[in-house]
Amino acid sequence: MFFTAKSILKRDPAAKSLMMVILTYPGLHALWFHRVAHWLHIHHRYLLAAIISRWSAKRTDIFIAPGAQIGRGVFIDHGVGVVIGETAIIDDGVTILHGVTLGARHAVTERRHPHIESYSFIGAHAQILGNITIGANSKVGANAVVLNDVPAYSTAVGNPARLV
Repeated sequence: MFFTAKSILKRDPAAKSLMMVILTYPGLHALWFHRVAHWLHIHHRYLLAAIISRWSAKRTDIFIAPGAQIGRGVFIDHGVGVVIGETAIIDDGVTILHGVTLGARHAVTERRHPHIESYSFIGAHAQILGNITIGANSKVGANAVVLNDVPAYSTAVGNPARLV
């Protein structure tokens, strides 16, 4: 997790020191709790994973379902109101701003949440819904509602989101 803290320090101009990031960034704290909850989840300790996840959400105001798969160096900036669903996949180096939802559109038994590929940027209050993919190095604008795949190296804005 020090890799993630160092990654945040490099990417956030407001971060003045590694110690500041470690002690005061709720997005980093939520990711730490998620790592524990996810480990418990994959080892079939679902109740304890859910309890840790809920406790973390109350403490950080960031909800990450225990089954979500999250890569290295993910930066949840500010974090307030972020919701990441159970079958979501977030690859390495993704930046997520406050109020973002990685949610489902339909109740289905297979994967129902988005896959965010490496080094993508998700703007504040964006809603990315369903079993879709946000391609590597893509950007999703603030308040966008994304219902379809976004190709790599693209930018999606609006409601419903369109490529620009």
